[in-house]
Amino acid sequence: MPKQKSAARSTSIAELLAATTLVLTLGGCATYDVTAPADARADAPAADVKAKDARLASAGNKKTADGKNADGKNGSAPAGGKGDDVDCRTAKCVALTFDAGPSEHTNRLLDILKKEKVHATFFMLGQNHVEKRPAEVKRIDAEGHELANHTWSHQILTDIAPGEAKRELSRVQDAVRKITGKTPKLMRPPQGRTDEEVSEISKNLGLAQVLWSVTAKDYQTNDPALITKRVLDQTERDGIILLHDIYKGTVPAVPGILKELKKRGYTVVTVSQLLSPAKPEPGMVYRP
Repeated sequence: MPKQKSAARSTSIAELLAATTLVLTLGGCATYDVTAPADARADAPAADVKAKDARLASAGNKKTADGKNADGKNGSAPAGGKGDDVDCRTAKCVALTFDAGPSEHTNRLLDILKKEKVHATFFMLGQNHVEKRPAEVKRIDAEGHELANHTWSHQILTDIAPGEAKRELSRVQDAVRKITGKTPKLMRPPQGRTDEEVSEISKNLGLAQVLWSVTAKDYQTNDPALITKRVLDQTERDGIILLHDIYKGTVPAVPGILKELKKRGYTVVTVSQLLSPAKPEPGMVYRP
C-alpha cells in the first residue's frame, strides 16, 4: 500500500480541512476517511486535553527532587510506557503492533516486552488463535497491552457481504469479552482493505480502524536481522509498526528493534497512547 501523508495544517483553508481527514483511494474504487495520529491529538476535545494534562501533572508531582519517580527509578523517558504517563504530543513516539496471534510464539514475545517495559497493541484473530489460546489473551490483557480485533478468520472485509463482515468482527469482540471482560475498541482490516461500508460496520460495533506505516513483511522471511533492518529503515515519529507474532523470525527480532528504537530516542507505545489525548473514534481509519 503506498504511503500517503496527512495534509499540512497551516497553509490554506483547504489544507486545514484536509489535515484532520483525507480521502484515500485504493484500487481506484474504495474510499474512506483517514486521520493521522498527530492530527487526532491536535483535534482532541478540550475536556480530554484538560483531563490528560491533569493526569500528567499529578504523575509529575510524584517525582522526587532528585529527578526520580516515587519508586526510586530514573525519571527519564522509558522505552515504553503504560497509561497516561506517556505524552506523544511532546515525546517521540512510535506504536508497536502485532497481528494474527496469539500463537506459540506469543508468550516469548510477552516475556521480552515485560523485560523491556514496553506495551504493544495486539490485533488478534479469532479462529485457531483467540479461541484456542485464551491463556495468552488473558496474559496480554493482564500485562497492560492493548486488546484489538483482526477479524475471526482473516477474510477480506471489502470482498464479503456486509452481514458476513459484521460477523467476522463481532465474533472476536464476543470472544475477547468472554475471556477478559473487555471489548476491543480497535480493529485492523486484513490487508488494510476497508471502505465506507466496512467503516460503517466498524462504527456500529464501536471499533476504530488502524492501518500502519511500517511493515517488515515478516511473512516473507524468517531472518531476524532483515526484519530488524526493515523496521528501523521505515520508522519515523508517530509511526505505527506492523509485525506478526505468528512467524518464527519475528519475535527474535524484537529485542534488537526495541534497543535501537530506544537508542534513537523513541518511546514505544500502544495505538491508543499514540492518539491520546484523543480517544479512538469508532469507524474512523487511523494511519500516519
